[in-house]
Amino acid sequence: MRIAQIAPLAESVPPRLYGGTERVASWLTEELVRQGHRVTLFASGDSQTSAELVACAPQGLRLAGIRDHTASHLAMLAKVRERQESFDVIHFHLDLLQHAMFSDLTHKCVTTLHGRLDLPDFLPVYQAFPRMPLISISDGQRTPMPSTANWLATVHHGLGPGLCPFEARGGDYLAFLGRITPEKRPDRAIEIAKRAGMRLRIAAKVDAVDEEYFRSQIEPLLDHPLIEFIGEIDEAQKAGFLGGARALLFPIDWPEPFGLVMIEAMSAGTPVIAWRNGSVPEIVRDGVSGIIVDSIAEAVSACERSTAMDRSKVRAHFEQHFTAERMARDYLEAFGRLLSSPQGYTKAAE
Repeated sequence: MRIAQIAPLAESVPPRLYGGTERVASWLTEELVRQGHRVTLFASGDSQTSAELVACAPQGLRLAGIRDHTASHLAMLAKVRERQESFDVIHFHLDLLQHAMFSDLTHKCVTTLHGRLDLPDFLPVYQAFPRMPLISISDGQRTPMPSTANWLATVHHGLGPGLCPFEARGGDYLAFLGRITPEKRPDRAIEIAKRAGMRLRIAAKVDAVDEEYFRSQIEPLLDHPLIEFIGEIDEAQKAGFLGGARALLFPIDWPEPFGLVMIEAMSAGTPVIAWRNGSVPEIVRDGVSGIIVDSIAEAVSACERSTAMDRSKVRAHFEQHFTAERMARDYLEAFGRLLSSPQGYTKAAE
């Protein structure tokens, strides 16, 4: 199958540091190539891939200091449009701009929505272009969208091989990995660790928009012997950070669309202690790959319970459900359904 993968230009594919969507696009692209498909990746020029790379910016725009990415994305989509006849499927990992530019090609186009859908900001586009087939990354992600949305499939993310190797022993600290932002609730993680009397290591990025929140709400909580703030880490550091933890704290306070860090921890054999929000009940098998909680008190208790969890069973849950091979297989099945509808896939027609 001839497949175009259209990645955001904010980061390289894969990203040098933080970047969830670009990492998933990389894992999927590499696995599709491994399975024998002809894949063309539209991404920044500093991307690394075994697919054909079409460079649409010299480097990832965030690290290049470019704030508004609209113009670069429009230019990239024009390149995709020029080559559209070369592809059986055009797979977008962007939220919005392609809906208007490719409204006449929805019979071969599909968009994976990677972000939150509970805000009204983007809804007008999905209402104005109802024929674009959509893929969700969890069933929970779909909840805020109208029932008329043209959902083709739900495909859970899958991790590329070897990125977070299994660590049978684990360690003695709790881990928090991600961004410092109110909905991720690093303050909860700190409170849990203090109440449990366990060390907490925080590896997190602070975006400019969250700088004030970090300085006023989180930084004052870091002056404690149990709390260590590391800052942003790269892929090479992540495996050791997660594998060396007793448990990952995922104390979110928002409808998380997926949560890559959960499957990264599971890959290392590290159980996840997570709030019952968004995708969590789909990703974590309670009592096997982690513990789902609804309160600080439950989370504190889960810290002790996680010590007795079988890390090999955590890893087995990951291998069964969250590998890149499984993800690619699910996408190929969705692409097949798309192509079996010559006039364009519509949910209403099923």
